[in-house]
Amino acid sequence: MEEKILDLLEDICEDDIIREERDMDLFEEDILDSLGFAELLMLIEEETGVVISPSEVVRDDVNTVNKIIALVQEKI
Repeated sequence: MEEKILDLLEDICEDDIIREERDMDLFEEDILDSLGFAELLMLIEEETGVVISPSEVVRDDVNTVNKIIALVQEKI
């Protein structure tokens, strides 16, 4: 599951730094924006069946790779 999320993030962010700097704030570093995040949620649902509504999370809960992975794993 973790590898699948990393692959999705790498595709959306178009940067492999997400694999190395997993605690970096993706929004502050302009690696991920709100549109990209919405796309990520859609792809997570398609690929894993895990549904995460944008309204159920706040930015600080999903601003790093590790937090995104933890959220998806929590929902499984």
